[in-house]
This record gives sequence, C-alpha cells and structure tokens, in this order.
Amino acid sequence: MSYALEARDIVRHYGHVEALRGCNFTVKAGEVTALIGDNGAGKSTLVRILSGTEQPNGGEILVEGKSVVFNTPAEARDAGIETVFQDLALCSHLNAVQNMYLGREVPRKGFMGKLGFMDYDAMRAGSEEAFRDLGATVRSLTANVGSMSGGQRQSIAVARSAAWASKVLFFDEPTAALGVVQKKNVLDLVRRVRDKGIGVVFISHSMPEVLDIADRVQVMRRGKTIADYKASETNLEELVGAMTGRLDEVGN
Repeated sequence: MSYALEARDIVRHYGHVEALRGCNFTVKAGEVTALIGDNGAGKSTLVRILSGTEQPNGGEILVEGKSVVFNTPAEARDAGIETVFQDLALCSHLNAVQNMYLGREVPRKGFMGKLGFMDYDAMRAGSEEAFRDLGATVRSLTANVGSMSGGQRQSIAVARSAAWASKVLFFDEPTAALGVVQKKNVLDLVRRVRDKGIGVVFISHSMPEVLDIADRVQVMRRGKTIADYKASETNLEELVGAMTGRLDEVGN
C-alpha cells in the first residue's frame, strides 16, 4: 500500500540521548491520523523530521511510496507537506493576506514585478478563496493579526497551510489555548481539510478530541510507535494504557 507519507525505522539521537529508536509512522490521504504519547515520547522530534526542520540519523521517509530526503522545511513544503505549529508562526504586525502569502508573494506582471512590486489584488483574492474553501471566518483581511482573537489567528494559520498542502498537513496541539467554541471551529476546519483528500496528522494531549476527530490513532512511547488503532474501535482507557505502558504490564 502506498501512503501519503511514511516514516520507516527513523532514528534520531542527541549525543547519548535517543529521541527516536526505529520509529515507524504512516499517514493516509483523506484521513485524520492522531499522533499521541506522553511528554518525551518523541512526537515533536518526529514531526520536526517529517517537516524538514531536523534530519534523522537513520531510517527512510517516503512520500506516496517514493523515498525522499528533507534537508530544509522548504523541501518538505515543496513535497506538499505543511505544518500548523502550536505558536502558529504568524507575523503579528502583518495582516491576514500578508501572512497567507508570506514567503510566497505574487509579483505583479511585467516591469513592475521585476522591480519588486507585489500583486496584492491577486493575493487578496487567493486568501478570500482559501478562507471560503474551508468555511473559515476572518474578521478582517486588512487588520494586523496581532489584534485578532486566538480563534481568528488559528483560522488564518490553518487556511494558509491548507492552501499550500497537497499531501499532508500536521496540526501540533491546535486547540491548546482556545475556548470551547473556538476549539469546535478548529476541529471543523480539520475535518474540511481531510475532506479535501489531504492526509491530516493531529497531535494532541486531549484524548476526547482525539477520539472525536481521528480516523486512526498511532501511539508513541520511548521513541517508537507502539500501537496503531482505528479510532472507532478503541477507547480512552486503552489509549492511556498504551501511552503509559500499563497495557504491557497487564499483558505480562
């Protein structure tokens, strides 16, 4: 089977500390895969490697069955992999349109473009389409995002990543700092991204959210993926038991 993204036997160590010890991980197109594990399990290290921020010491990464090497985040983005980080990575002094096209600005056609002038109308139209496509409501396209609520900023970050992701979109604790209504809106956005046929990786410590949003749940512990469940066939107790090692103790 060809996955949208696959990690095989990924190893990453920092000196004598082994963060990942032969970790395997898979993402299917059009599916939400939750990645869970206790603090120190290796989730963040794995995401940094799969998004090109860090490089593994061993193992293989495949995109749609083809082996790839990501030396930079730009190379991962070029392969269709985007990440919505917990800090959102937005520039608070820029507006929604400028953040949407940050690093991907559209130059004007002809001589003006060669002089460095941007086609703001085209970028605004593209931003409006991206928000409309996801059903995201943004209060203003011209106000600086620093003046917006956490939910508004989250919508912009999700829409930006979803607009450019063609294969996989990582969500790193996307609801951690949000209220109840804002959390629901973000989970709805995650579903819309999935329904576009993009593989979604949802990283969260909230087990109720995981069971609500995920199609599959992969559990990490001590630098390895130790379980892969269908969300509809597991429960809170089993997930917590896998994360903590309690299931191993019961099995013994």
